[in-house]
Amino acid sequence: MQVEFVTSTPDLRGRPEPVLPEFAFLGRSNCGKSSLINMFLDRRDLARTSGKPGKTRLLNYFVVDGRFYLVDLPGYGFAKVSKVQRAAWRRLFREYLAAQDRPVAVFHLLDVRHRPTADDREVADWIREAGHPCAIAATKIDKIGGPRQGGRYREIVEVLGADPQTPFIPTSAAKGMGRQEMLAWVEALLEANPET
Repeated sequence: MQVEFVTSTPDLRGRPEPVLPEFAFLGRSNCGKSSLINMFLDRRDLARTSGKPGKTRLLNYFVVDGRFYLVDLPGYGFAKVSKVQRAAWRRLFREYLAAQDRPVAVFHLLDVRHRPTADDREVADWIREAGHPCAIAATKIDKIGGPRQGGRYREIVEVLGADPQTPFIPTSAAKGMGRQEMLAWVEALLEANPET
C-alpha cells in the first residue's frame, strides 16, 4: 500500500486535485481515530496520535495507491476548546458531509467502551441525510471482555438508529483487528463505482 500525505486544509476550498473517491474517518475526540488510521494504512505514525483529545484541527488528506483519499477529520465533542472553535468544526463537518461534488464514504468511529453520545447520534443523522455510504467502526474492542462486546455492539447500533444494512466493523488498532474488513469495504465501493 502506497500512502502519501497530500495536504491539510481548514475548509473545503483546500480539497486536493485530482478528484478521487474520499473515505472520511469521523469520530468523537479520543475515540482512537489516529491509531485506527495508522493501523488501516499499515503505518506507525502517519496520523499523529495524542493522549490529549482535540489534536486534529484540520482536514488531513492522504492519497492511497493513487486510487482514493483517506480524509482525517477533526474529532467532535471535545469540550476543552472555545465555543467558537466548536461551532467552526460543526460547520466544517456539515459542509463536508453535505457537499455533493465528490464521491465520499464515511467510517464513523465509536469507542466501544462508552455509550454513544448525543453528538454521535447527531453526526450519524448528518451522514444519513447526506446519503453517503457509511460503515460503523467500533474502536478499542480489546479494552472490554468478549462477553460484553455483543451488548455494546447492539447498543451502538440502536442508539445511532443505524440501518441494519450498515456495515459494522469491530476494530482494535492495538491488536490489528478489523483492518481486512475495512479494506474489503473500501475495495467493494471502489469496484462498484469504477468511473469515480
